[in-house]
Amino acid sequence: MKKKMSNKKFTIVWSSVLAVVLALTIAVNVLTNVFSGYVDLFLGAGEAIITKTEGSEDWDSEYYTLDYTKGDVKKNANALVEEIEGEGIVLMKNNGVLPLAPRAKVTLLGRSAADPVYGGSGSGAVKLDTVVNLKSGLESAELKINNTVYGILESFAPTKPKGVIAMDKPQDSSYYIGEMPVSGYTPAAIASFSDYADAAVVVIGRGGGEGGDLTRDMKGWDDNYVEGQHQLELNKDEKDMLALAKQNFDKVVVMVNASSAMELGELENDADIDAILWVGSPGQTGFNAVGSVLVGDVNPSGRTVDIYPADFTKDPTYVNFGDYKYSNISKQNASGDGYFVQYEEGIYIGYRYYETAAVEGFINYDEAVVYPFGYGLSYTDFSWEIAGQKLGGAEEDISIDVKVTNTGSVAGKEVVQLYYSAPYTKGGIEKSSVVLGAFAKTGLLEPGASETVTLTLAVEDMASYDYKDAKAYVLDAGSYKLTLQSDSHTVKEGCAPIDYTLSKQIVFSGDKYRASDAAPVTNQFDDVTAGITTNLSRADFAGTFPTAPQGADFEASEATILGYQPYKAADNEDPDAVMPATGEENGLSLIDMRGLSYNDESWELLLNQLSLRNMSKLILNGMYATVDLRSIGKPATVDFDGPAGISSYMTALSSTAYPSEVVIASTYNTELIYRMGVMVGNEGIANKVTGWYAPAMNIHRSPFAGRNFEYYSEDPLLSGIMGAACVSGASSKGMYCTIKHFAVNDQETNRVNNGVSAWANEQALREIYLKPFEYTVKNAAQTIKAITDDKGTMSEITMKGCTAVMSSFNRIGGTWAGGSVPLMTNVLRGEWGFEGLAITDFDLYDYMYPDQSIAAGTDLILSTDAMKSLEDTKSATAVRNLRNASHNILYAVAHSNAMNGIAPGTIITYTTAPWVKGLMMADAAVGVLLLAGAAWMVVRVRRNKEK
Repeated sequence: MKKKMSNKKFTIVWSSVLAVVLALTIAVNVLTNVFSGYVDLFLGAGEAIITKTEGSEDWDSEYYTLDYTKGDVKKNANALVEEIEGEGIVLMKNNGVLPLAPRAKVTLLGRSAADPVYGGSGSGAVKLDTVVNLKSGLESAELKINNTVYGILESFAPTKPKGVIAMDKPQDSSYYIGEMPVSGYTPAAIASFSDYADAAVVVIGRGGGEGGDLTRDMKGWDDNYVEGQHQLELNKDEKDMLALAKQNFDKVVVMVNASSAMELGELENDADIDAILWVGSPGQTGFNAVGSVLVGDVNPSGRTVDIYPADFTKDPTYVNFGDYKYSNISKQNASGDGYFVQYEEGIYIGYRYYETAAVEGFINYDEAVVYPFGYGLSYTDFSWEIAGQKLGGAEEDISIDVKVTNTGSVAGKEVVQLYYSAPYTKGGIEKSSVVLGAFAKTGLLEPGASETVTLTLAVEDMASYDYKDAKAYVLDAGSYKLTLQSDSHTVKEGCAPIDYTLSKQIVFSGDKYRASDAAPVTNQFDDVTAGITTNLSRADFAGTFPTAPQGADFEASEATILGYQPYKAADNEDPDAVMPATGEENGLSLIDMRGLSYNDESWELLLNQLSLRNMSKLILNGMYATVDLRSIGKPATVDFDGPAGISSYMTALSSTAYPSEVVIASTYNTELIYRMGVMVGNEGIANKVTGWYAPAMNIHRSPFAGRNFEYYSEDPLLSGIMGAACVSGASSKGMYCTIKHFAVNDQETNRVNNGVSAWANEQALREIYLKPFEYTVKNAAQTIKAITDDKGTMSEITMKGCTAVMSSFNRIGGTWAGGSVPLMTNVLRGEWGFEGLAITDFDLYDYMYPDQSIAAGTDLILSTDAMKSLEDTKSATAVRNLRNASHNILYAVAHSNAMNGIAPGTIITYTTAPWVKGLMMADAAVGVLLLAGAAWMVVRVRRNKEK
């Protein structure tokens, strides 16, 4: 018989078991309490119970309403995706084979035909469970697809990897093209070609992703690698596939399924390639539109948003992109290692370089460029005629009316582009030979029909930034040539250039700043400018052409090293700071602020009510949310990622995935993108989402930037106009859009490795990299509803539409962007007049200090107070910074859909979150189990003693 366990051993064993259970229970309760905001997002928060006070029960407090039934929102969003994709598709080449005949029988070739790119990885990812694939999209247009070949491609795709960017893990990323070798096309497949011979549609795909860039060296990633091969050129397998198509089909159409520009000169120059159709990354249902374009149900009207050079390695940005590390910055003398990238090309990126270099005779344009910026073909033809013009004074606008007539045989839309050429003096302020000044898109014009569009350009917008002498924007005296063009290189036939002459130079300095500015503008980034020793100059392209970092470039200056030091709040106290009031009882609620200006005196009374604890809680818990502050009636908000629609890492929420921003910008249709913003706003209301981390506004500086799919264009004006349209639309439904990533976040490599230092001269910063944000901040607008008296009167108030900005991981020079006073306060809030919240990018890294953040003007920490803390919450400087940050956050929330249903005097309470109820029940069950276990132990020990 087995010997019974002794009481001592029994007590030790089972006491330990019960102790472990108790410890685990306590740990779960502590952790869920600490990360309650995160758990609320993942498992659901308590419902807000809104109780109106006596006398206000009948007041209308629905400030924002759905345009559809909740069940129809997604259906309408999916339809809009198709419309955007249809207008964004760019017809690059066509010798007459497109559109295809109705019900044509086609063969799809290429791995990407069965495994296409819908979006990118990271915050712009697309969930694939409900997307329309390419085959289905073409079949929806009644094209007949060769299933034999498609089946082979579909079976092949899972067996061979293609490039995948692992976020911020270059060691885990891969760069395979993943194309199926032509040997994979079996004899049966080749035999099937003749049955589906109306056309071969060859699909070339390239992806992208957050946290990594595309490779400029395919060595080790391609079995047929040749010296110098990079990821954005065709590889041997793709060329072999094209040869197979040309051998077997009379009509060969190449479909480019990529949001990055690619080297396509070989295809453009090949007479046996009949058509090239760029479709970008089509999102949820966009491939339906691809089918419609192929058969002519939709006439392509998209235009390129980047220039397409013939040889990317000759681009001025090529050698200054990627992984460069300082030799004298490390954890031994700084907060960590130091990495850098030098923007030696200055303002000469994209078409600005190629057009200007050609004018100066430095390059042969026809050899260097395959497709200009703003380029695209149509199935019809259009003529333009200048119908009127108004050339205003230096503080006014230029407007040009253009009559567009469809002279072809099918209906279509046309894009009219206005460029300006400013007077340039060799050795003077750098100026591109042409700059996009305005654009307009017609409606659908039937054959023979006409429409007059008006293009408007503020004269002050033709000013260049002189960071050397005037330290201000300058309009030089002389002739400004205005040209109507079909792209950045081609002046439209029949439209003579227009001369606009300024008799004397105008310097926008001091109190004589531009009409669009809120305050004087002058140099803010001299330290960043100093990081570039040689800038590409129009006066000497050959002698100043960018070179790769070498020698002294790898040694950081003392000033740079100083920027990499850990931030200490105590070292940055303002001796003149006055301790603000806290914890007062003034009887105000956040809803009372709705409709009031940012500087209304009532804000001071509301802010005086906040406690230090509430302000800290509000600021430190910005991870996909803002917390509720019950003392002032502030509801919690849910803020989710973008820009490919509302994206959630934390929940099962699945909203519509829109085409990549590159496709969106390629539409050149601001009204359509405004509607997209409205639709995302509708999705926000339907899903109880208030904030959207979008749109993304960075520049396509290099085609190898992994996140280009998230950004609109190489051109800052086009990017800004698209961003402003989207933000205006979303804000009309109460959604605040955190335009991102502010600023100069134009490569992913080393972005979180202590923040890569981006160095550029101030002209390039202001004219290229800050301008999309500037345009959106200044021009996005919304009209809100607010209750404006004690009788419940609902009034409409027009205000700025952009009330949120996200700072970036990188450094501007030596200073983290989110901690840069010149960037986040002087420029953003001072010069541009921004009012609202600024949030960090995901604050997981040591160098992103919350104290530095709120001191600089970045108010909300995308983290939790369990992960990040404030060093100082007691000094007058700290409390002032907390108060300012709280003001900015509350201002944005007060003018959002979070206030729906709330009227002045409303009492807000919350039900217990479902997960809290579950935890309480689990705690009770564990408590009963522990008590029962303890009782059992006592009984067992006593019985054992008696025996």
